[in-house]
Amino acid sequence: MWYAIVSEDVENSLEKRKAARPAHLERLYELRDQGRLFVAGPNPAIDSEDPGPAGFSGSLVIAEFDSLASAKSWADKDPYVAAGIYANVVVKPFKKVLP
Repeated sequence: MWYAIVSEDVENSLEKRKAARPAHLERLYELRDQGRLFVAGPNPAIDSEDPGPAGFSGSLVIAEFDSLASAKSWADKDPYVAAGIYANVVVKPFKKVLP
């Protein structure tokens, strides 16, 4: 089943994000390579694809897991969690309807 992992950043997270990004992306590439990643990306803090120093306000990952518990476990091990970037992470089932 698909699960949405919706994360909100702490204030001024950009420098921490830059440092933890390679490890964060590595895990997403693993999901992609396994055919389990639907979409992943950050939420710019301003209305721009390149927010520059404004940074990001959070992230969204939609991926396939065996259960809600396994999705939560995967999310808990995110390098952004370990680095103190995420203030809050919500994991919930997602049903793709369109397109």
